[in-house]
Amino acid sequence: MSRIAKNTIKISKETSCTFEKGVFLAKGKLGEMSVSVNSNFEIKINDEDIQVIPKDNKLKKDPNWGTTRAIIANTVKGVSEGFSKTLELNGTGYRASISGETLKLQLGYSHDINYIVPKEVKVVCPKQNIIQLSSFNKEKLGEAAAKIRSFRKPEPFKGKGIKYENEFIFRKEGKKK
Repeated sequence: MSRIAKNTIKISKETSCTFEKGVFLAKGKLGEMSVSVNSNFEIKINDEDIQVIPKDNKLKKDPNWGTTRAIIANTVKGVSEGFSKTLELNGTGYRASISGETLKLQLGYSHDINYIVPKEVKVVCPKQNIIQLSSFNKEKLGEAAAKIRSFRKPEPFKGKGIKYENEFIFRKEGKKK
């Protein structure tokens, strides 16, 4: 039995949720999201909380029960509070700037990298070496952050590259004579 799936999901007063024909819909102050739910599970919506319940008693051992509950919880949290990630650029001459929907990155290559940001994700560059991403969709936010990081992953010798704000880069010692 899943310990996560048994927990209820709290709903704020500004958020409205509905469940019809296998589709869960959540509306909040940041946006609106819909998620298709596995047909083995039923969603029970009360005034203050949501519960994910398996349709059959045998499905209490199904690992998708906890996954379904986590996806619903992320949807509700996303439309009410939102998610954010911060990336740091470490390296001489590494900078980022935003113009319209394009993130311009200078990462030590012979050319600049222009990354077109998805519509669901908002990007802010408070400093030249910091990129702040925010969105109500956790999946799209993580995908965009991982794509930006993949342009220049942090290397273990000098620590140059793009890293997450709270990420620890394991440093290696260089060559010895």
